[in-house]
Amino acid sequence: MRKIGLFFGSFNPVHIGHLIIANYMANFTGLDEVWFVVSPQNPFKKKSTLADPYDRLEMLNLALEDCDHLRVCDVEFHLPIPSYTIDTLTHLKEKYPNREFVLLMGQDNLDSLAKWKNADIILRDYQIYVYPRPGYDTEKFKDHPAITLTDTPLMELSSTFLRRAIKENKNIQFFTPQKVIEFIDKKGLYS
Repeated sequence: MRKIGLFFGSFNPVHIGHLIIANYMANFTGLDEVWFVVSPQNPFKKKSTLADPYDRLEMLNLALEDCDHLRVCDVEFHLPIPSYTIDTLTHLKEKYPNREFVLLMGQDNLDSLAKWKNADIILRDYQIYVYPRPGYDTEKFKDHPAITLTDTPLMELSSTFLRRAIKENKNIQFFTPQKVIEFIDKKGLYS
């Protein structure tokens, strides 16, 4: 049974931090692949700050086109909006019964997991691999049987930082792949 890490997010836009985290998870944790699950509308984020979901999907396709072990997953584009992780997991489990799905999340999301729809079922039925985030403590989760704390490199880069830099006309070279920068420029995103 193939073990797939699901990296949920808005990816607004995708940046090198996302790619480093996913690559680490795919190569250092026993996962066979990592799927970037693009959320058209996260129930916890303001819709007004999001680029078009298909633009975000395309930026991920551009960023991952040469990666064998990282894939883009548009499953939430075919589910009711806003998307809830438990509904996506249920759908994927039905569609791919021969795969084991593991959630990938930052410590910041782990802290808010109790607010998620059916969080108790997620913790009961799925493994969660957690990557560190600055300023968050994982002490209360270190002994939870569903949670694995990873040694993923600490990333302080955020999509918010990137959007602000684009708006201020700063050079974002190396913060995201060149093909993504060209796409952002061509579409006039975030300016």
